[in-house]
Amino acid sequence: MDKRIPVTLLTGFLGSGKTTLLNKLLNHPNMRDTAIIINELGDAGLDQIFAKSNLAQNIESEHIADNTVLLSSGCLCCTLKNELADTMRDLFFKRALQAVPQFNRLIIETTGMADPGPILANLMNEPVIESVYRLDAVVVTIDSIYGLQQLADNIEALKQAAVADVLVLTKTDLASATQISALKEKLRTINPSATQHAISHGTLDPAFVVDVGLFALDSQLPEPQRWLRAPLKKAPAKGTLPQKVHDDDIVSFTVMMPNPLNWAQLKPHLLWFCQTYGKNLLRLKGIIHAADQPAPLAIHAVHFTPYPPTLLEGWTEDEPQSRIVIIGKGLDELAMRKALTQF
Repeated sequence: MDKRIPVTLLTGFLGSGKTTLLNKLLNHPNMRDTAIIINELGDAGLDQIFAKSNLAQNIESEHIADNTVLLSSGCLCCTLKNELADTMRDLFFKRALQAVPQFNRLIIETTGMADPGPILANLMNEPVIESVYRLDAVVVTIDSIYGLQQLADNIEALKQAAVADVLVLTKTDLASATQISALKEKLRTINPSATQHAISHGTLDPAFVVDVGLFALDSQLPEPQRWLRAPLKKAPAKGTLPQKVHDDDIVSFTVMMPNPLNWAQLKPHLLWFCQTYGKNLLRLKGIIHAADQPAPLAIHAVHFTPYPPTLLEGWTEDEPQSRIVIIGKGLDELAMRKALTQF
């Protein structure tokens, strides 16, 4: 089992309800062993979090650090004053030295204009970070009233929705049934593999947004089908080509890999693939059954950077099939299918 600390990346366009959702999560008893990094320059700084909730009266009297506080709920909160990787390293080392309470998961809140791809890619390039943290899920809040317009007008909002594992539709109490239905359908078109949750007033069970990735928290066993959430779209039949997309179109598709596979051969090929198509490659996720590995591998990449694979010990499939999910902008699907399967 992967013992690294699971990380939830919480993002969403400006005004989409990240602060309200974070407020409710901070108050939930099941979140007491959670550390949270809040982007101080964003729309959900610590002061705003505390001002909009009853957490202000619950802050411990002693600050653990100049940018970190411990809440009586058990959550550890810090603002992002330096580079994200530096803050993550600092938190881990303080945890190891028992300078801060033990935390078993991390939530990172980003600014509303942030593209989550480069954030994930930068973390993957940090050896210390990737050795102690693992990405659990990307959670994206979408405004039920203005979401459709934001997706149409802002490429950042579109990218956020495209790479999400979990889409949280907020402010449903203020939106009409028609608005919500249209938004859900649009999001299914952009990202058919993401789960959707419609909420009001930021109320959502943490079980829907944390510990929802590769490993099941209760059994500690891998659940790659849940993590992959892949619509098994088959390759086009011979003689037909995938529909051509425009440069700004977000598309996703699943590539069924040939069997048998050898990881020693596939690994450098995946690196070449990411370096070749990385500019428009928002996200890559996959399950690989390799003859030279003792168990299946979960692979993940963002833009130009492949993440170290995770060995899925204790998990098997009745009919092993290696598959890779590709999500990107303006992709040449036919060329990418050939590039992945011919090596």
